[in-house]
Amino acid sequence: MKVIAFNGSPRENGNTASLIQHVLKVLQEEGIETEFIQLGGQLIHGCMACGTCVKLRNRECKITEDNINVYVKKMIEADGIILGSPTYFSMMTSELKALIDRAGYVGRANGCLFNHKIGAAIVAVRRTGAMSTFDAINHFFLINEMIVPGSSYWNVGIGLKKGDVEKDEEGIETMKKLGKNMAWLLKKINS
Repeated sequence: MKVIAFNGSPRENGNTASLIQHVLKVLQEEGIETEFIQLGGQLIHGCMACGTCVKLRNRECKITEDNINVYVKKMIEADGIILGSPTYFSMMTSELKALIDRAGYVGRANGCLFNHKIGAAIVAVRRTGAMSTFDAINHFFLINEMIVPGSSYWNVGIGLKKGDVEKDEEGIETMKKLGKNMAWLLKKINS
């Protein structure tokens, strides 16, 4: 079993990455392989709505100047997918949105490539607006027929400066519980 996590924040070791790492640590302790991808900060093109993925059905996006096709392949191979983002004007980062749009089109054009995978959204926020980001990421999971586990609260951590989320005890506990619930669900599905 493997879970792949994408950090949509351009801050490589910022609050979003910290929250994701808390979940990955629990998954690793449960014997689940993990991979962390630093997505934010990369030059990633948004979907052009060209329809080539629908016409060719080759599990790829026509755009090849970035790493999205590599990431789509990793998402297809994974049992679980974590998408993390800070809150930018009440929404996810543009890099994560580009991944969602392009992977979503490729997945649906090729017979729902992500169905029955586990999906978890993780959001870092300074004050408010996290729920819009959380909801939008979960909409990607749900339209792709994925299974979304819960936690003891919504998967949100609060902090502004790098490392601030580590002071959010409830946020950290939420991430640890999310890791436990993902591990439990992955084991049930794969038994």
